[in-house]
Amino acid sequence: MPFTRNSNALVASAGGSSLRRLQRAFMVFVLCSAGLVADAQDDDPGHFEVRSASVELRSGVYFLSAYIEYRLSAESREALEAGVPLAFRIDVEIEHPRRFWFDNTIAPLRQRYQLEYHALSERYLVHNLNSGEQASFSTLFSALNHLGRVRDLPLIDAALLDEDREYTVRLRAVLDVERLAGPLRLLAFWRRDWSLASEWYEWPLAED
Repeated sequence: MPFTRNSNALVASAGGSSLRRLQRAFMVFVLCSAGLVADAQDDDPGHFEVRSASVELRSGVYFLSAYIEYRLSAESREALEAGVPLAFRIDVEIEHPRRFWFDNTIAPLRQRYQLEYHALSERYLVHNLNSGEQASFSTLFSALNHLGRVRDLPLIDAALLDEDREYTVRLRAVLDVERLAGPLRLLAFWRRDWSLASEWYEWPLAED
């Protein structure tokens, strides 16, 4: 079906609306970074913390479960609500401690997520970039709570580990600014409120 004048106008309007949203997101990001956008929570730097984590061996495979507390900084919340998608990364490593040399990392794992805010629907969308799964939430609190609950994540096949050696597992959560668009990434790189990462949470790997 050929486009009419009205349909072309509609497409142009939709494209212009998307462009305006991107421009607004970039401007809000710049203003936040410059300290020119203020609200009652501007002094909140945000905080990521791994509250608990464990590994369970089932059918020859180790599965990871964890609870991570996410609190975004005021700047990152402003950018999110202006249309800037935020990328989260969970780093998991299994290490074999060595007495006289650096620890040997056996199985590094990177689990990636993206959080978006859709202004028209007023919904927060969580996208698991590893599995492709998506979930939608009405509040930022619910979205972050969902992000922070890691359940039965396949970690490593037990056959790949030496049963006579001891291993440790360590986990951290990071706001991955490297996945922002070029200009935004450059701005975030220099802003303390965008350097959000938890401490490493470490525990011994056990088969029981």
